[in-house]
Amino acid sequence: MTYGFSKTTILSYDHAIERVVDELKKEGFGVLTTIDVKETMKKKLDVDFPKYVILGACNPPFAYKALQAEEQIGLLLPCNVVVFEKAGRTVVAAFDPMAMVKVMENETILPIAQEMKQRLERVIAAV
Repeated sequence: MTYGFSKTTILSYDHAIERVVDELKKEGFGVLTTIDVKETMKKKLDVDFPKYVILGACNPPFAYKALQAEEQIGLLLPCNVVVFEKAGRTVVAAFDPMAMVKVMENETILPIAQEMKQRLERVIAAV
């Protein structure tokens, strides 16, 4: 996967979500949005979908720096982290902020993206 990184864990789906949120907090992130994809698919399309949640994570100081450097970077924010069930296991994955650097022609974003990547990698590793 070139736009993110992931880990399969033995934690239950619900426990993995709790752990991700806790680890995000340790790295200075808050969760701005929580999208329960399973629930949304059932409600909007009346289809069954596996357990899947999208957490919109934001680190305000770094978001501020990024927005100062590139006003349209909001199109790529917040940093999404997903938790889902696959083959009886729980997977956690995070968007790689370095992917933003690839689509922008703004070198001032590079150190911000590098720091965010390191923090998100620590989150995923700790789950």
